[in-house]
Order: sequence, then C-alpha cells, then structure tokens
Amino acid sequence: MSQYTTSSIYSDASASDHAQSTPTDIEYEEIHVPVLVIGAGAAGARVAIELKEQGVEPLVIGKRDYGDAHTTWAAGGINAALGSRDPEDDWRIHAADTLREGHFLNDPHAVELVAREMPNRIRELVDWGMPFARTEDGQIQQRYFGAQSFRRTCFVGDHTGEAMLETLVDKAQSLSIPYRENVMITRLLSDGDRVEGAVGFDMETGDNLCFVTDQVVVAAGGSSAMYNRHSSRDEENNGDGPALALDAGAELLDMEFVQFHPTGMVGDRYGEEWDGRLVTEAVRGEGGRLYNAENERFMERYSPDQMELDARDVVARAITQEIREGRGTANGGVYLDISHRDDDYIQDRLPGMVDRFGHLGVDITSDPMEVAPTAHYTMGGVDIDPHTGETGVDGLYAVGESTAGVHGANRLGGNSLAETVAVAKPVGQHIAAEVQPRGFATDGGSGDVDVITETKTQLSLRMRAQAEREFAGLTQLEAADGATTAEELLDDLGELLWRDAGIIRDEAGLREAVSELETLRDRISELRIEGDRTTRSFELAVDLGFSLAVAEATLRTALERTESRGAHYRSDYPEMDNQFRESLIVSDGKRGIAIRRRPVAEPSKPVQAALDEHHELDYHHLE
Repeated sequence: MSQYTTSSIYSDASASDHAQSTPTDIEYEEIHVPVLVIGAGAAGARVAIELKEQGVEPLVIGKRDYGDAHTTWAAGGINAALGSRDPEDDWRIHAADTLREGHFLNDPHAVELVAREMPNRIRELVDWGMPFARTEDGQIQQRYFGAQSFRRTCFVGDHTGEAMLETLVDKAQSLSIPYRENVMITRLLSDGDRVEGAVGFDMETGDNLCFVTDQVVVAAGGSSAMYNRHSSRDEENNGDGPALALDAGAELLDMEFVQFHPTGMVGDRYGEEWDGRLVTEAVRGEGGRLYNAENERFMERYSPDQMELDARDVVARAITQEIREGRGTANGGVYLDISHRDDDYIQDRLPGMVDRFGHLGVDITSDPMEVAPTAHYTMGGVDIDPHTGETGVDGLYAVGESTAGVHGANRLGGNSLAETVAVAKPVGQHIAAEVQPRGFATDGGSGDVDVITETKTQLSLRMRAQAEREFAGLTQLEAADGATTAEELLDDLGELLWRDAGIIRDEAGLREAVSELETLRDRISELRIEGDRTTRSFELAVDLGFSLAVAEATLRTALERTESRGAHYRSDYPEMDNQFRESLIVSDGKRGIAIRRRPVAEPSKPVQAALDEHHELDYHHLE
C-alpha cells in the first residue's frame, strides 16, 4: 500500500484531453492487489477461498464488519439433492424444479451447474465445520421448501445463512485471506471494455481509496431494499452491485423480476422497525398454515394441492388478494400459524422465530404470527457466464445475488445460498487461471514460491483521471447543502416502486413510476448531506445513485414485458405469453438505458426427462 498525491484531474475520460485538465490537490491511498472482491457475503467469501487455494491472494472488501453480510438473513436452508429423506431425489429433479419455478426463463446451463454442484458443496461445508441438522441415523436432515418435489433443503435450525457465513469466514481466516472492513466502492475504473480497479472511501475515516487491479469480482448483493417494504436491512441490497457493473459496461438481465416473499412481519402489529422483516419459509416448510381474518385457510382456494408450499409468487399474490378483498387483519396482514405442531418440535426447528416473536410478546407455539408479503430477492442482475463469472467486460466478474440466470422469473426457496457457493467455486478457479500467467509469485523470504499477491503496477492515465474525477465528485457531494435528504428521496423511491412495480403491476402505474423517477432525479440537485462522508447521511446519498439506476432498469423492463410470468404479474396482461419466453437485456448507452431481447436456451436431455416425469410436492405429507 502507498499514499498517492496528485496535482491534476482530466475533465473527461480520455487521456488525450490532457489540455482540458484542471489543477487539483486530491490525496488517496492506492492499494495494488491481483484480485479485488467487492462484497463479503457467502459468494464473495467462497470466491476468495477458491482463489487462495488456487495460489492467488485476493483482497475482500465489505461495507460492514467481517461476517456481517446479508447472507446471515437467509434463514431457512440450502438446497442439495442428497436424498437423505427422499432417496428418489437427484440433481436432475432439483434442476427441473428450479426451471419450473423460474417459469423456464432460467439459464439452463446455470441451473444445471448449481444442481450438479450442490451435493459436493454441502459435503465441503460439513468438512469445514458447518453444523447441519441430522437425522436419527446421522444423515444431513432435509425439509420441504415451497414448490420442491422432495425434501431437499438442508438447514441449521432457522439460522442457516448465519451458520454458513460463519463457516466460510472461519475458512477464509484460516487461509489468512486479507479483508478490509467498512469500505464503500462508488465506481469501477473501466472504459467499457476492461477494468483497471475500483475507487471509493473508508467509511470510518472518510479517506479516498483507489484499488488497482486487472480483476474485479462484484459480489455486492441485489436491490430489494429499494422497496419501502423489504426483508433486508436498509443499508444492504440497495443495488450497488448491478449499478456498478452497468456503469462499467456490463449488461443486466431480467431486472423486472423481483421476488416478494409471502411472509414478512407486519409493522402495524410489531413496530415499524420490524416491518417487512422476513418470517422464514421454514415455518411453512415445517407445516405452518395461513389463515385470513375470517379464520379460513385460504390457500385451499388458490392451491388445493400444494397449499402454503406452492411457489412464492403464488402464495404472495394469494395473500395480497385476501387483504385487498377485505379478509386481512386490522393491521393489514394475514395469520401464519404453526401452533398445531408439538412445542418441542417448534423449539428445535424454529428457535430463531420462537426467540424473535417471544421478545415481542408472541408465543408461536400457541399463537399465530401476523404476516404480509415483503420485497425479498432480485432474480435479475448482471448477465454472466455462470461457469466463469465473466460479464463481457475484460477483468470484470460477478457472483451471487448481483447476478441473474439461475432463478429465471421466480426463485426456488433454498436456492439463493446454493447459488452462492455452487457458482463461486468455478468462478474462482477461472479467475485464478487468468491471473497466474501474467502474475508473479512471492516467496516471503523462505525461498519457496507462495501465492500471487500483486500483478498490476499502475493505472493508465485515462483510468487515473477517472479515479480523480470520482474523488472530486465525492468531495462535491459531501458539501451538498440543499433542502432534501437522501433518506427522504429513498423513501419516495421505495413508495413508488411498491405502489407501481410491486406484486401487481399495469402499464398506467409503470409509466407513472417512470415519470416520478425522473422527478426524483431532478431533486438530487436539492440534496443535503448532514455531516461528513463518515455519516449515514452520506452513505445513503451514494446508495441513492445506485438505487435510481437499478430502479430505472426494473421499471423499464417491467413495462417492456407485456405478459405475466413468475414474480412479474401484469393485471393488464394476466396470462403468460409463450412467445415471450425471452430474457430482457439492459445496457447503458450514450442515450440512456437500452433494452433488447434474447431467447432462452433449452434444458439438457437429462433435465428434460426429469421435467417429463412430472415430479411434484405432495403437501399432505405434512398433515
């Protein structure tokens, strides 16, 4: 690491415009690494582990403390066709369920990769110390999740994501993988064809940071927190991953598909700070039942065969319909009840839910929970090759919820954690193979070749100018003293998205939302920062830029897709159009967002055979 001080900044991205540069005095720390991993959740951690084991030392950076990532909020479980409870299950059926749940808009190559990889990834996690629940004969226990043909979801109580991230962090630390906490990346250094690094700031000191590298991995999550009712923490899933990649020249895929989890906590019942907080699908996977205010088990009307364990989009729309038609609770929800189960069973399988609701005065072993749908996950994201993580921009890769392809139009519950580790391993292997021919190794004074710790020695003039402009922009933002806060603008954005790009959409609402989005952009000139760049006010201002970019992609693709498919439901086009089995690709051109269509590939013969076998969940096994 070195301190770098510059005395000039170019007025645009071209080094040839040196004559237009203006004198500045910008200080920033310059850090050289072979691979920069942006995001410290499961996907970022697993890529970093693979890189280190392949002989390349990455630097992992995150906006929070190590081990504090959105992965910990994935509570219910992780899918793998182990056959512990149902021996007839196999990877082909896992892939078939994923495609069916995604309404066949998934990338079948990505789906097959995840389904094939997961049994080995589960065994790997066990080897690294993950304490999965076990059957009486010692096998890994598996539970039902919605729309799965068999019991396929492995779990650690109802805190699987937390246990998994702890396992991955412990493994990374055992390998001495460098990590830098409380760093926010604001821009990737790219000319649209290749990356040379990334810039941002230290959230504790406010110092400018410039990371110099030829290999950047975006693993920064999705964008569901753009909505005003969501299951993420406010400072997570704001769209920074997809927005950074789009700005760098990558393309986004299927941004109209946002998953609304059927069961989020109801703020009017439990307090505003709990509004939208996830009530894990494990509650329904262990037999939880949904009732309206008239004590009707209403899923009998919507899905008599799969009931509460139908696809998430089906259950979320059913709950929404019950509330709209006046059969919801006074607080705007419905009831989720698991009290018919044995008390000890609930305590064992759902300890986190028992504890959380117990602190709020609700004993879920005897009383129901009030729930309503909440924005939870974005199926859309960066368009990648799932085997390599490549984005089409040289040196730029992406993994995890920042990407698209595996989940199609609706995500199969339990597949989010699966995707992070299944895709991250081959991506790490590919990047390591790319780095090693042009890198150099260090011996640490031992005389033995160790890992590659540095490759790129300097930035091009063009990219250095881009970095310095970004730092100048951050300084300008820090000085903003208008009448509007970023928090207010984000609240307005969340409201318009929930209203017009939520569970039920139509053309009039989407067009109104696009118009209001432009008004929000105009109001940025009125922005006020309350404090310096170490404050939450400044962090939210940076998030606002990311969220506005991703929101536009979401709204415009939702407007373009004139059909209903999975999580995208258009009341003016309520049927699925078989001619629209195409992905929508978003690129950032000189005149703004451009959208084009791309046909979806067909499943492999083994997976098609599993589809033809028509496997389906028998809900009544839980009765």
